[in-house]
Amino acid sequence: MKISGFKLGIIIITIAILIIGVYMGIFSRGPSKEDLIESIYKFNKAIDVSSPAFDEAGDIPVKYTCIGQDINPELKWSNIPENTKSIMIIMYDPDAPIGYFIHWVIFNIPPTFSSIPEGESSKNKRATIGVEAKNDFGRVGYGGPCPPPGPKHRYYFIVLALDTQLNFKQGDDPVKVIEEASKHIIAYGVTYGRFGR
Repeated sequence: MKISGFKLGIIIITIAILIIGVYMGIFSRGPSKEDLIESIYKFNKAIDVSSPAFDEAGDIPVKYTCIGQDINPELKWSNIPENTKSIMIIMYDPDAPIGYFIHWVIFNIPPTFSSIPEGESSKNKRATIGVEAKNDFGRVGYGGPCPPPGPKHRYYFIVLALDTQLNFKQGDDPVKVIEEASKHIIAYGVTYGRFGR
């Protein structure tokens, strides 16, 4: 069966569009969550962050993990810049077998706050002082440390001071939220603990 020049042209154009679409899909993706999170550390580290629940680099109590109550620990921060419009918290595990694992993203916390109480968020309770993105467990809110058996993992809690409030809603993609937040960081602070089983 012969194909007319017109039909052949349509087929070639269609194939070209498909190839370009695949190419753009591969190469137009935003930065990875690893790159986004690591880029935070280039900003001004001016915020002091701590938790009464564990010492920095110390063990996170079972209470705050997936084999305990799975609620967030209390976090405290200070030295928030005066021009801060909102505060954001990211909790992640850089030691997960699949790459950086996001356990918690909460944003649009009022800049007047200097702490987040224990148990503000869990898999059964949404936070009331900010908006929460989905975590890498696939649910909204805090998801505690839950590593496979083996060496202890590190769990970082980053507190960000932003020059705006973020225009996202509860349950949105955490990577998109972090990507937008990265354009508005004034300062950050960080603490971390360890957990293994």
